[in-house]
Amino acid sequence: QVQLVESGGGLVQPGGSLRLSCAASKSILGANAMGWYRQAPGKQRELVAIIMRFGNTNYVDSVKGRFTISRDDAKNTVYLQMNSLKPEDTAVYYCNIQWGTLGNHWGQGTQVTVSS
Repeated sequence: QVQLVESGGGLVQPGGSLRLSCAASKSILGANAMGWYRQAPGKQRELVAIIMRFGNTNYVDSVKGRFTISRDDAKNTVYLQMNSLKPEDTAVYYCNIQWGTLGNHWGQGTQVTVSS
């Protein structure tokens, strides 16, 4: 049974920063892709950032230059550093890791609220 535990969400003022963490119960060394998604009320879940097995990354246009995805293989953890946060970044953020043999797994979600 694979578990992903997210942390780091919360309430922050516009312009502030948060760092989300996603700790996996299995090694992420063999994962094909690790991503962060978000879902705002009344909207579909969207891919925010993804880091592939060999380190290449991709971001949705709205967060480019503000968010950074990274990984720590020794800690089996994926991070999302979010800077210059805007109210439109408010959403529940979900971690997703895709393994070839272990399958596709999601975290439980963490709320990020950007408001003054």
